[in-house]
Amino acid sequence: MRITELELKNFRNVKELSLIPDAGINILYGENAQGKTNVLEAIWLFSGLKSFRGAKDAELVNFEAECAKMKLGFATSARTNKAEITVNGRRNATLNGVSLKSPSELIGKFRTVVFAPSFLSIIQDGPGERRKFTDAAVCQLKPGYAGLLAEYNRLIKQRNSLLKDVSYNSALLDVLDVLDEKAAEAGERIIAERSLYLKTVKKSVCDIYGGLSSGREEISFEYVKKYADGKNTPLKDIFRANRKKDILNKTTSAGPHRDDIEIYINGISARLYGSQGQQRSCALALKLGEASVIREQTGEQPVALLDDVMSELDMNRQDYILNHIKDWQVFITCCEPSSVLRMCSGKTLNIEKGRLI
Repeated sequence: MRITELELKNFRNVKELSLIPDAGINILYGENAQGKTNVLEAIWLFSGLKSFRGAKDAELVNFEAECAKMKLGFATSARTNKAEITVNGRRNATLNGVSLKSPSELIGKFRTVVFAPSFLSIIQDGPGERRKFTDAAVCQLKPGYAGLLAEYNRLIKQRNSLLKDVSYNSALLDVLDVLDEKAAEAGERIIAERSLYLKTVKKSVCDIYGGLSSGREEISFEYVKKYADGKNTPLKDIFRANRKKDILNKTTSAGPHRDDIEIYINGISARLYGSQGQQRSCALALKLGEASVIREQTGEQPVALLDDVMSELDMNRQDYILNHIKDWQVFITCCEPSSVLRMCSGKTLNIEKGRLI
């Protein structure tokens, strides 16, 4: 899979930009706050998922304009495609001239993986960041998973609302029984998909981390169901067992919305005891491993978006990454392109004030 052309208009600080990228390495360089990451963000939106920077749609539009427009040409092994996204209060998308009900319908059509410094939150922050990472990875492989997540979250929201009222109206317990069954069914499927993904990606992540650490360290991880009793009790029964506590606290205390992925380096928690370099290498290994699984399961190598990935890595880790991605189409942002170019050929793109110069 590769991008053949990209056009942006009024996207953040990018007033107008048009480029035909190299099929291999593309280096976007320039000073900070010039718009390099904005280009990667625009490309990522064509994956059908939300901004990897957590931005709201309104924040994507240049403050001097009413709407932003993005066009992407991309080729897969089967065909060439053209996709368009317009942001005007909300996002609208078309694929090959056909209007889509939602931009999320682009999931599975254009695949990419992205790494940005903020992705250290996968290691450093709370369970929500690790769940978000895992869910986004599964979505790229199984587009229907996004709908399953939305359904589960809707049911948990309804359940939490019901928990606030059931103590005043015992008749609502029957409704809670129905909600528990539906939420448990969706929740079990989410847990199964997450667990399967982590099992599938394990070898790639371990190999990549071993390469990044020159074989000196090992990474491992496991899916942890919070409040589980160690007996593989069905989620429906856990909901039932926690009902009194949940009614008292007016929130659902167990389920995949509470679970975590524990990550270890040489058997020790990476979040609690890993150095900055180790944590960065963990996050990189997880993202590059994601790309490997996409290629293995779909036959398409996803486009890689690496935002400021080289700045805090030593020479050996930089060289490993460049060797690992040499056969991909990659977009790398940096302030100084010479360090990236020492081991590869490709195209350099100087970005200044949102423009190619």
